[in-house]
Amino acid sequence: MKIINNGIETKKNGSYLKVEEYSDDATEKLAKHYKETISLIGEDPEREGLLDTPVRVAKSMQFLTHGYAIKPDEILKSAMFKEEYRQMVLVKDIELYSLCEHHMLPFFGKAHVAYIPNGYITGLSKIARVVEAFSRRLQVQERLTTQIRDCIQETLNPLGVAVVIEASHMCMQMRGVQKQNSVTTTSAFTGAFLRTATREEFIHIIGQKLH
Repeated sequence: MKIINNGIETKKNGSYLKVEEYSDDATEKLAKHYKETISLIGEDPEREGLLDTPVRVAKSMQFLTHGYAIKPDEILKSAMFKEEYRQMVLVKDIELYSLCEHHMLPFFGKAHVAYIPNGYITGLSKIARVVEAFSRRLQVQERLTTQIRDCIQETLNPLGVAVVIEASHMCMQMRGVQKQNSVTTTSAFTGAFLRTATREEFIHIIGQKLH
């Protein structure tokens, strides 16, 4: 069952409930452009299989870029707790999906994020949500890496932050150089992680299978 009301689409299948929000105005305007795009590439936007495609793509693009409407620092602040723990907190293998701003093709992979608390910790899921918020925008991997780092550093003021992202880029695999097995790795560090020993401990842990 699907219900659409004021840009809020609810899908219910048994006990599963999924709610997605869209701007009716943005959907309508985007759909017009996508219909024209379909025509410009040589297809017939009026044929049966493509009749609803412009609207579907309009909604898809809004979902894929919904990070613009999210304030990542507020995510962290919503679950900040005083705690005297001062060892590394690491959330590894965070799945991420983003769109390259140069070709608007997907890049996807994993983020590994660590910080050393300095009086405050945050909920573990909030780290993953920060990654999600920044990745659901038009991005380059380099900027995505530093945005995650800076958000955590500026909001929690920890003793240090470490971020490593490993991702595959469709702009390299589907077009351009067409190298299907290439992986791009970026890293960004602050504070204690600028020290060789701490950074090497972080790199060692994210490379281990501990579970």
